[in-house]
Formats: sequence, C-alpha cells, structure tokens
Amino acid sequence: MTRPMRADARRNYDRLLAEAQVVFGEHGTDASLEELARRAGVGIGTLYRHFPTRDALIEAVVRDRFDRLAARAEALRDADAARDALATWLRLLIEGAGTFRGMSAALMTTLADETSQLYASCHAMRAAGTDLLTRAQRAGEVRPDIDTDELFTLAHGIAWAHEQRDTDDPHRLARLMEVVMFGLATRPRSDLDPAR
Repeated sequence: MTRPMRADARRNYDRLLAEAQVVFGEHGTDASLEELARRAGVGIGTLYRHFPTRDALIEAVVRDRFDRLAARAEALRDADAARDALATWLRLLIEGAGTFRGMSAALMTTLADETSQLYASCHAMRAAGTDLLTRAQRAGEVRPDIDTDELFTLAHGIAWAHEQRDTDDPHRLARLMEVVMFGLATRPRSDLDPAR
C-alpha cells in the first residue's frame, strides 16, 4: 500500500509535473531535466526522488495529460453544441501533442501494455473523445462516416503541421482547426460532389 505524500512533497510533485508539461511541450522529451527542476523551483535531487528516471517523468506527464483530456471530454459532454464541444476538445488534444514527441521505445511498449496505468489512461481518454464524436454525429453536426482512429489521425496530423510552422502567427492553429471542422461537418451530399 502506497503511503500518501506529505503536503510539501505533493506540492513539489505537482509543480514538477506542471512544469514538465510546459517544458516537454516546448522542447520535446529530451529537454534538460536540470532546467525543468530550476523552473519548478526545486533541486534536481527532488526531481529524481519523485521521478527516478526520465521515462518515469515522461510517463507521469503523459498519463496526467490523458487524464485531463478525459476529464475535459466528460465536462464537455453536456454542452449545448456537440460540434463545438468536439472542436474545443480536439484543440486541447492538438495543443498538448508536443508532450508526446520523443517518447522512448520503452514507453511506447508500456502504452501498448493493456495491464499498465498508461494504457488505461490512454484508453479512457480515447473513449471520452469517442463519446464526444458520437454525440456530435447523433446530433447531425458531424459526418457519420468518421471513426475515432480517423479523428485522432487528423488531430495528430494537425499537431505535426502546427509544430513545423516557420511563423509565430497566433491564429494559425485556429485556421487549421477551422479547416478540419469544416471537413468534419455534415453537409448536403451535393457539397461533397467532386464534380462541383
């Protein structure tokens, strides 16, 4: 049985996790752990007490991101506009995709292991995203022929394209999202006719 953390240890853990989300998002998972600890306001020893290896820290960050995305999807489930709820959630997924850059083969194996906590978090996040997609489809606001795998492929493609940008245009992601949501929208069949 795991003992609960002292309040100060919990604060340090939470600060490290929050800062790792930012640093890994900016620089990938090869970012300096010393810099990460400094930005979190703790020593490198404190970082290693909580996360003995880089992979342990990355796994905690990825699991936390999955859990937050699942919780956000749950919160959006009852939104009035199902399509807007899906768009909001997709944007959060895309904005956090930098967290996953540079994941090691060991972590990818853990992600595929159905008995791991990381797999469980990923599965819950995907299921919550699927619920938002299904709700938007049932409302007639999103094409019925899109499945979860295609939705995630789109999201990861947009994330990759956004990361390759050679501009600091703050509106670029919004425009990319607009294009994706237009493509997902239900339209009369004549709008989809390539001869038009």
